[in-house]
Amino acid sequence: MRAARAQTIRDLPVLGVAVVWGSSFLAVKNVATPDSVVAMLVLRFGLVLPLLALFTWRALARLRPREWLGGVALGGVLGGIFLLETYGAVLTKVTNAGLIISLTMVFTPLAESTLRRTALPRAVLAAAGLSVLGVALLGLKAPTGGDLLMLGAAVVRTLHVLTMARLKAIEGTDSGALTWVQLATATAVFAVVASFTGSSPLALAASYGPADWALLLHLSLLCTLFAFLVQMWAVRATSPSRVSLLLGTEPLWAAVFGITLAGDHLGPLALLGALLVLAGTEWGRRTAAPAPESALG
Repeated sequence: MRAARAQTIRDLPVLGVAVVWGSSFLAVKNVATPDSVVAMLVLRFGLVLPLLALFTWRALARLRPREWLGGVALGGVLGGIFLLETYGAVLTKVTNAGLIISLTMVFTPLAESTLRRTALPRAVLAAAGLSVLGVALLGLKAPTGGDLLMLGAAVVRTLHVLTMARLKAIEGTDSGALTWVQLATATAVFAVVASFTGSSPLALAASYGPADWALLLHLSLLCTLFAFLVQMWAVRATSPSRVSLLLGTEPLWAAVFGITLAGDHLGPLALLGALLVLAGTEWGRRTAAPAPESALG
């Protein structure tokens, strides 16, 4: 009984990460517009980088040149993910954003099996088919540009996961240091892009009121820094598979926030699609080997 209670207590912070990740789509939708997405990303990660450095500076000092180069290359891909994902979240329903991005969980084992030229278990293929059917039902009438951007983000997320698993330059690299380099690279890319398009980060920061800053800090401190620190602790305190399953509830929380707070209305077919995506991704997660998780939200 005591052991079960202790395990539940250890699970709560990980579940908290899934909840804040699920809320991130709603926060993005309320703190950014299509014209301010890039500037908002500069602010979001510009705030978290110095704080994350407090926990990773020793590991950063030990990085070798090839590890820096590997991290920079991955950071470029990560920047693409955040651009697609953030624009997508701004341009589609909160519920759709959370459900579509969860397709990474079924895309990853499919891509992995293709690269290895190995057959997947039938259960994984069935789960993937169920998830794809669910997304099709979500956008049955006419998928929005935001839906397509989120689908693109799921594909690029898959590429990022596979690259991290195969890039020789970063084998054995400290995960915290690697995360910092990737985020720093992505932030530098956002800063360059922001100087040519949309709002500037300084102008956007000056225009924000208390509610905007609260949402931005939510994205920076909870969805990024808190998520990273909890995962670093959780992989030592509990099993990786348990962490993976708890974090896999992210799309469920996105749907909860979308329906209850964002006012998303799902018709009967779209609701069926949402349920199929949730069922398919969870089924796929349980039957395929757990993919590496990103601590970035």
